[in-house]
Amino acid sequence: MTPRFWQLLASGFGAGRVPRAPGTAGTLAAVPAVWLLAYLPPAVHAVVLLATLPAAAWVCGRAARDEPGRDPGWIVLDEMVGYGFAVALLPPTATVLAAGFLLFRAFDILKPPPIRWLDRHLHGGWGILLDDVAAGLAARLVLELAHRAGWL
Repeated sequence: MTPRFWQLLASGFGAGRVPRAPGTAGTLAAVPAVWLLAYLPPAVHAVVLLATLPAAAWVCGRAARDEPGRDPGWIVLDEMVGYGFAVALLPPTATVLAAGFLLFRAFDILKPPPIRWLDRHLHGGWGILLDDVAAGLAARLVLELAHRAGWL
């Protein structure tokens, strides 16, 4: 397959090529897929989400191979997977999806520790991916607490 194919996948089928806020566009592009995943049985949902990790790391690494910098902004597959972790196994209500979107973007942009460490010290496809997965897991923790408190 051609490098353009891997770039198409890594860019979220073009979502990452928007001129402003490509990470936000990529996360937004993930909402329908994440919503559909929520209707799978929980065990299947978890397996699908975990199976995306090595595949997404490989695609991100392959797409970034000829690009300057460690994490090109147009690669948004990492945001898409990270957002999937943020709302995984929660009820797919509009409130949960929107709160997950906002929390994920906040953690991804602000990169509090240890997310910042992952972003700075890991390289290649896994480096591109894992800071976003960590941002998704941080958002997921906040969403879980809000859900248990009855706020979502």
